[in-house]
Amino acid sequence: MRIAYFFLGAFLAIAQSAYAEVASPPALAPLKRQAQAAELSAQFLSRYSYKPVPLDDALSARIMDGFIKSLDSDRMLFLQADIDGFMSDRSEIDDAIEDKDLKIPFAIFKVYQQRVVDRMNYARTLLKQDFDFSAQENYSLLRDKEPWPQSEAESNELWRKRVKSDWLRLKLGGQNESAIRETLDKRYENTLERAYKFKSDDVFQSFMDAYATSIDPHTDYFGAAASADFNVSMKLSLFGIGAVLQERDDYTTIRELVPGGPAQLSGKLAVGDRITGVGQGKDGAMKDVVGTRLDEVVQMIRGKKGSVVRLDILPADAGAEGTHRVISLVRDKISLDKQAARKTVLSVKMGDGTRKIGIITLPVFYEDFEAKRKGDKDYKSASRDVAKLLGELSEEKVDSVLIDLRNNGGGSLDEAIDLTGLFIGNGPVVQQRGSDGKVEVRSSDLAAPIWTGPVGVLINRGSASASEIFAAAIQDYGRGVIVGEPSFGKGTVQTVVDLDRIVRNSKPELGELKVTIAQFFRVNGGTTQLHGVTPDIGLPGLSDPTSFGETSYDNALPWAQIKPAKYTAADTVTTLLPTLQSRHDARIESDPDFQRLIKDIADLKAQREKGIVSLNEAERRKEATAREKRFKDRAQASGGEDLGDDGLEAGERSLSADIAIENARKNAKDVLLDEAAAIVADEADLQQGVLKAATKESGNTNGK
Repeated sequence: MRIAYFFLGAFLAIAQSAYAEVASPPALAPLKRQAQAAELSAQFLSRYSYKPVPLDDALSARIMDGFIKSLDSDRMLFLQADIDGFMSDRSEIDDAIEDKDLKIPFAIFKVYQQRVVDRMNYARTLLKQDFDFSAQENYSLLRDKEPWPQSEAESNELWRKRVKSDWLRLKLGGQNESAIRETLDKRYENTLERAYKFKSDDVFQSFMDAYATSIDPHTDYFGAAASADFNVSMKLSLFGIGAVLQERDDYTTIRELVPGGPAQLSGKLAVGDRITGVGQGKDGAMKDVVGTRLDEVVQMIRGKKGSVVRLDILPADAGAEGTHRVISLVRDKISLDKQAARKTVLSVKMGDGTRKIGIITLPVFYEDFEAKRKGDKDYKSASRDVAKLLGELSEEKVDSVLIDLRNNGGGSLDEAIDLTGLFIGNGPVVQQRGSDGKVEVRSSDLAAPIWTGPVGVLINRGSASASEIFAAAIQDYGRGVIVGEPSFGKGTVQTVVDLDRIVRNSKPELGELKVTIAQFFRVNGGTTQLHGVTPDIGLPGLSDPTSFGETSYDNALPWAQIKPAKYTAADTVTTLLPTLQSRHDARIESDPDFQRLIKDIADLKAQREKGIVSLNEAERRKEATAREKRFKDRAQASGGEDLGDDGLEAGERSLSADIAIENARKNAKDVLLDEAAAIVADEADLQQGVLKAATKESGNTNGK
């Protein structure tokens, strides 16, 4: 799964001449190290990828198209004249990279920045007028295949509808005219300000993303910042103060304090406090960070364990002119426990009794590669954490275990293999075919499984890569029931290449490549590539397979098949599937929450296929009233909260309101999880029945 970088892909487009008085964004130029990184990446990708792609005119065109799409995916940014101008260089990018000349992408980005500035200023002028919401007109939500505006007038019309749509949504959310003008003006102003904060590395990162994904969908380039974030996601730890930060109105604001971290233990910080300055060490100069990009502030606050960072704090309850205070904190290791494996126990009613189902949620297949390489016996590992949780669930005498891998985009291949071993013991887990065509069987070497009881795996479209390896192995062995929607369909293996290490740089400058080096296959010989893992019991999903998943990429590898590995599959689960399916069907038929979810998904699909929204207030109010009634009915039935659409975006509400909504969503009834738990409860019930029958039959035979 690719890391997403924030660009203003939904905003922009109007001629520069209309706003000549507006200051242009700062000119960004490529750096020498970036040109070196691009040229070195080209050498590597042209030779060592699973499917090497030469850097030629054809690839150059793909890179150009991908780069433009990353900036203007909705085709509301550039004018057609801009695109025509870019196309003159469409086949020159290959030569430019080889010549270490990155002027082309930087020139395109300069136009992009100016279009952001122009468009946001134009959007703000529209707020001074009134809109006629009795008119019959629509706003297109899907413009990725539409032509770019041919003229300034056409661009203006697109943006008139965009602003009108934003306004109507806030009006339907209950805001008055004055509040709407203020909210939208601030929204567009914030977007405008971001155009002035872009750095050279942002341009290069976006360009290299376009290059890497032109090779295949899962090849990536990580600049220094992206590389650091990737390593944090694998280690689930960093050195800092233990605070979750958010940018709000030019202030870096504390959104959450990590339990046990320096910030929380100090007692000197609270949620909502604003960081206005950062100083290094006990007496380093205090640097003003108001208006500074969040990622830059984060880098200032992170540092070596045991080092001191000083923060200038404007308290949450103080006004802009309030009294500041300066605090000192000693950086320490912060564990990101929210991304670690965690467990809960659900009680599922079964007739007159109940079944205890242990739920293990695994957001990512993490592994601290560096600590493992250094021989640290306590290195962070997904499989080791799950093994511990399985032991605890066993002591709690649960009847079955459900592994929740929804939206788990993968991670360490070794962890996927080790996690599978916890349920199958010793045996092949996945087959890996390299670019030379040789197939290697990767096996678990665990002598015996940790958990031998009934098991289920819950997946969705966001379950990819390592998640699919695990789910496919459990399915192929007949070890458990797979529940959910078809998974992502990523059947390739990547490795990370440190470009600085290749050229023996003493400090990180060039970044890293995540390169596809192999394709993986199931032990049954099939692959999850494109097809994903098909659940044994299907559940509805909210995702759109045409825009999310391997099939949405035009350069994805095809499905393939090789010889099966030597493994022994059980038919226990297979024989239970018809009964599991019939029980599931009967249960959801009479479950009002599940039926409401099905209706919501159907409505979402219909809206998605429609691709437009009405800008007529009467029509939209009618739609909103019906939707809100369903939300209220669901909230009353489940005891939750009604989370209607107020039209506001994240950061536009008060911090306390944003946190309340986030908590309400976390605490909302998880209909799919509850049904998956009921399915594995049925699995446990049926397996126990089979075991009793087998024991009885054995007793009768022995008595003859």
